[in-house]
Amino acid sequence: MTERPATERDLLRWAEALAAVAQTGLGFTESLYEQERFEEILAIAADIRQHTHGGLQPEVQVDEWLDRVGAGVAGYVTPKVTVGAVVGNDAGELLLVQRADSGFWLYPTGWADVGYSPSEVVVKEVKEETGIECEVIRPIAILDGQRRGFTRIPLISIVFLCEMTGGDLKPHPLECSDVGFFGPDNLPEPTASRDLWAEHAFAAINGEDVEILFDLPRRTPWRGGDT
Repeated sequence: MTERPATERDLLRWAEALAAVAQTGLGFTESLYEQERFEEILAIAADIRQHTHGGLQPEVQVDEWLDRVGAGVAGYVTPKVTVGAVVGNDAGELLLVQRADSGFWLYPTGWADVGYSPSEVVVKEVKEETGIECEVIRPIAILDGQRRGFTRIPLISIVFLCEMTGGDLKPHPLECSDVGFFGPDNLPEPTASRDLWAEHAFAAINGEDVEILFDLPRRTPWRGGDT
């Protein structure tokens, strides 16, 4: 099998994975020798990450990673988790919000908050961001953000199909510039990564029995040949 050259996405994923191993090691080790080795791994990871778009100078990146090291279980590095909602109306249109920080349109989504189950976060986020009340039906996607290419940080996105139950459209005054329902042929611009989720989302809100979309295991996770 001919393997493709490593891409910028590969470099970013490798750098973040190495950094996570080193940060977790620093959070658990009591050995000065191991601490030095883990810090050396961080330096190597920072050199790799510098060659990606927006990469920091290695010394700055290492300091940023070290600032996030915690002791013990609190220091075990895991991906961030976001929870999103695919909400349709009677016309088969999809609820989208325009993010105030980026200007991109996307389905309502937010960080998984402590003290809430993923489905509880969904209901809360939809109400806060759009003014719409909804009921969670089931999950329809569990995605690796870095592998899919829609985030630069290690992130897992859980997306739920939801049913609108009430409320009125009202964008969050700080987080959202606009909010609305849109059909598949009139998605607003710019819509974030629509090729990754739009077809699946519209199939779900139109009652199709869609499977849960997820990333299959790679045969060789750390080679450039498998995406």
